[in-house]
Amino acid sequence: MDKIELSVVGLSYSQTQTGAYALILKEKSGNRRLPIIIGGAEAQAIAIPLEQMTPSRPLTHDLFKSFLDSFDIVVNEVIVHNLVEGIFFAKIVCVKDGKEIELDARSSDAVALALRCEVPIFTHDFILSSAGIIIDEDDEESSKLGSPEEIRIDSSDKEEPKDTGSIVELEKQLQEALEKEDYEKASKIRDEINRRSKK
Repeated sequence: MDKIELSVVGLSYSQTQTGAYALILKEKSGNRRLPIIIGGAEAQAIAIPLEQMTPSRPLTHDLFKSFLDSFDIVVNEVIVHNLVEGIFFAKIVCVKDGKEIELDARSSDAVALALRCEVPIFTHDFILSSAGIIIDEDDEESSKLGSPEEIRIDSSDKEEPKDTGSIVELEKQLQEALEKEDYEKASKIRDEINRRSKK
């Protein structure tokens, strides 16, 4: 079965499930997008490597990558290989001592690990045909969810970054948020720093 390579477009709030997010994957050589509904914790696990944030302590996927590295297990690729009753199934393809091993995984975990290991993500045409959304080239700009640098996790109940003060003070707030493992707040502060730096 032919594989189709995907890239991560971004995360958006789910229009169908409260408190959920849509992970949007796009075929690299086409105009179809694949939305996968995931939870908030899963969205955060994906957003952290996309936003190039470094947690003060390793999160689960960071720990798993360290485990793989420590035991010389190489992740070659991730494949979203099946769709059953609206649920996506994925596998992580690894190599250890020349032997290929396939591990079953949730699609969100597979993508989070693929981003950390910097390996390609694939799917099959039948999945894109049944669950994909076609984006017309004319509508591409208006339908963009934003680059990975613009991805945010909902933090409506979190303290907003203080809009006063210098970039140095914001960088201090950013470091404090990372030390407290408040990645939602850290993301907002980082975006504010980036916004000010572009002025």
